[in-house]
Amino acid sequence: MHQSTRENILDTHITQNIGTTEHYTGPHKFEMEAWISCAPFERLLDMKIIEASDGRATLTMPFLIDFAQGGGLMHGGAIVSLADTAVVMAIKSIIAPKTHFATISLETKFLYPVKQGVVTAKARVTNQSGKILQGFATVYNEENRAVLEFSSTFKMAKEKRIRDIVFQDDVDSNSD
Repeated sequence: MHQSTRENILDTHITQNIGTTEHYTGPHKFEMEAWISCAPFERLLDMKIIEASDGRATLTMPFLIDFAQGGGLMHGGAIVSLADTAVVMAIKSIIAPKTHFATISLETKFLYPVKQGVVTAKARVTNQSGKILQGFATVYNEENRAVLEFSSTFKMAKEKRIRDIVFQDDVDSNSD
């Protein structure tokens, strides 16, 4: 197929899928309920924080049809996102609010497929040394069978405070 014809087909396909809506690609400013709460991506995946304290966290996520891969199983990326977020919440439970940090490496072992139900991630901080934090999470299916093991390393940024994100608990405390 001639390159320009292929590009026209791709352009037409994209236009049909998204219409004429323009999408703003950032930087984004948004509001969160609290320091330990779900960000927009986590809400998109319907994650729920069950608990987060003392360097540990438990989160859940349902297997919705939107999270299925082509074989009908829960997409591995969705499960990894849950594990990563669980470690993030464990970290947030032991560092100062609004500390800016991010995942710099991760390792995942898929142990068993998820076919249905709600998955649960249990995470803990395993090490903190200066600006480096490490964590581990296991994700379980509804039968409490481990389906994924996850370890990750995070680094706190030089610029320690998060900008452009409003945390609702800050707004509430400032209105007193």
